Amino acid sequence: MYICLEGIDGSGKSTQIALLEKWLKDFGYDVLRIFEPTNSPTGKLIREILKDPRATEDNFQKTLALLFAADRMILMETIKAAEGSGKAVISDRCFYSSIAYQNPQGVEDLNRKFYKDWLYEINKFVKKPDIVILLDLDVEKAISRCDGNDSFENKAFLEKIRNRYLELAKSNDFFVINANNGVNKVHTDIKMVISPKIGRCV
Repeated sequence: MYICLEGIDGSGKSTQIALLEKWLKDFGYDVLRIFEPTNSPTGKLIREILKDPRATEDNFQKTLALLFAADRMILMETIKAAEGSGKAVISDRCFYSSIAYQNPQGVEDLNRKFYKDWLYEINKFVKKPDIVILLDLDVEKAISRCDGNDSFENKAFLEKIRNRYLELAKSNDFFVINANNGVNKVHTDIKMVISPKIGRCV
């Protein structure tokens, strides 16, 4: 099973992935935990660009989209091998992040579909997760949790990204969880999503 947690910056993905990993391991599952961007040279380059004040500009977003797609392909063999050996794979972000984040801000509505189709095209060889869980969080609370290192961590930008995630959730059958709740409540809600898939009780 390939599980992905998505959400805007500060939504608590890392915390919830760690809890989910422990819960699955307690049931005896072998778990592979992955994240985007990776620690590959491409992933490290992405992290540097994310710190650039111009990172939210359209040209930078297009560059990031290409780099993320390349970095994502590096993960595909890892995911395939893990699933082949019976491991559960938990990912902190997947290609849906690019659909939410790297869809250029300044293009006219007429061109919006073109860019969205382009994003899907450059990720066409990427495996889709079996389950996508969206941790939906109020933007002001998200900002308060962020460290301010990335240019993405500003209110106006994250409002747009949150709305895009909610649109994606409707069209792609994500499980949407209220991340404004406490850590334990969010963890319980995630377990309620996963439990029926693995035949376990919460």
